[in-house]
Amino acid sequence: MQSIESLLRRDFWISLGTLILIIVMTWAWLVTGAGMDMTALEMTRMDPAMAMPAAVWNRDYAVLIFFMWWIMMIAMMLPSAAPVILLGAALNRRTSPEHSPYGSSSCFLTGYLLAWAVFSAVAVMGQWLLQTNGLLTGFLHLNSQSMAGVLLIGAALWQLTPVKQACLRHCRSPVDFLIQRRRPGTTGALRMGAEHGIYCLGCCWFLMLLLFVGGVMNLYWIAALALYVLAEKLLSTGRSISYVAAGLLACTGIYLLLNA
Repeated sequence: MQSIESLLRRDFWISLGTLILIIVMTWAWLVTGAGMDMTALEMTRMDPAMAMPAAVWNRDYAVLIFFMWWIMMIAMMLPSAAPVILLGAALNRRTSPEHSPYGSSSCFLTGYLLAWAVFSAVAVMGQWLLQTNGLLTGFLHLNSQSMAGVLLIGAALWQLTPVKQACLRHCRSPVDFLIQRRRPGTTGALRMGAEHGIYCLGCCWFLMLLLFVGGVMNLYWIAALALYVLAEKLLSTGRSISYVAAGLLACTGIYLLLNA
């Protein structure tokens, strides 16, 4: 019979490999255009001054944009959520060595992704309102410098709020969450994943809205935000990074407002 250490090593590599596969697939889907008429690379490199056809909003287009947002959120957020998922699988194996941890881990991941699906649905409604009111360009970024400045300043202020910092502390200490909020069974794992996803939402939702500033399908902007979230959550200086980012966002927002 395999030792618990051997099982933990095997589970770790299987879980890590699965997460890497999901991340690679979601990023590949984004790069190839996320179902749009052109690839994200083409949209990123095109001249913003070029005219783009106006989007025609209907049910099919709304569904497409929802999956674009949701898969983008998975690509951006899953790397920073990987530690809690891997730790959860290890905890499941240690507490119940007779059971495979994959069922509970997949339910935890599903709950986490469902939380971001809710955010994606709200983002779709926001994009629809912006586009139908002529506030979003064909390249999916705000055409108002003043609105972009206000959004940047709002994100800076959110970085300094107690809610943001509390959510960040939670995301940086997943062991406490897994021990204190542990619930048995697949339903419990689903609820735990959703709860952890809500904390991540509290930490990062305003940052994700900045996609409307740099461009929803701008790969450079997407990658920069994803790397920032990863650094904020995983590096030992994450809290300091959060405050530095707040200062940079505020200065950029003020500059845009003064030069609007």
